[in-house]
Amino acid sequence: MNALAERAFAYDYAVAECGSLRVTIGAAQAMLRASGALWLAAERALVVADLHLEKGSSYASRGQMLPPYDTRETLRRLAAEVTALTPAIIVLLGDTFHDRSSEDRLAADDAQRLRDLARGRTLIWVVGNHDADGPRALPGEVADELSLCGLILRHEPQAGLQPREVAGHLHPAARVRATRGSVRRRCFITDAERLILPAFGAYAGGLNVRDAAFAGLFARSPLAGALGRDRVHAVGWRSLGPD
Repeated sequence: MNALAERAFAYDYAVAECGSLRVTIGAAQAMLRASGALWLAAERALVVADLHLEKGSSYASRGQMLPPYDTRETLRRLAAEVTALTPAIIVLLGDTFHDRSSEDRLAADDAQRLRDLARGRTLIWVVGNHDADGPRALPGEVADELSLCGLILRHEPQAGLQPREVAGHLHPAARVRATRGSVRRRCFITDAERLILPAFGAYAGGLNVRDAAFAGLFARSPLAGALGRDRVHAVGWRSLGPD
């Protein structure tokens, strides 16, 4: 972080009754959900990043056996958000599939869940580095990036300062320091100019926000929205530690 980024910065945020964190990104009002989803109420848009569906079966094909329930659990959580919010638009912000053959490995029930989620609303697949071809047999529109609520939504953050950008890809996670130790949680990370979403997928993992991959992305010390069981916790930069 440069000297500008080290200055104290007062963030405009509030915890909603549902446990979400209300923030402003650029001029857009956004709600950071405890599930790891982003809710843009002005467009009734639900945004989730990095589902990495069929990661378990991908690892199994290489001899590393993981419980094969990650896709089912990820889609169950996504369906719960859809039920709670009734979005008009769902944006899958890249790396929805773990690899280019993941769609072929989808169980029939899971493929149907995706079709059900698309019914009666717009489903947009923003492509990522793991799923650059987008879906072949599933409904929805495919895009490299899109504009929504004055924000630019893309999978991978572009280098340098990118005002109004909303991205995924980096799977941010926060090590929150406390008097009795620390806890590690997936998190949103924002400086009120850009926002990086946590990975939504059950097996997606996380990268500490103090990793060099985040360097240079924020104009000032960012705020982490750490995911708790039923609320998002606002955590200042100085309370975040390395792994």
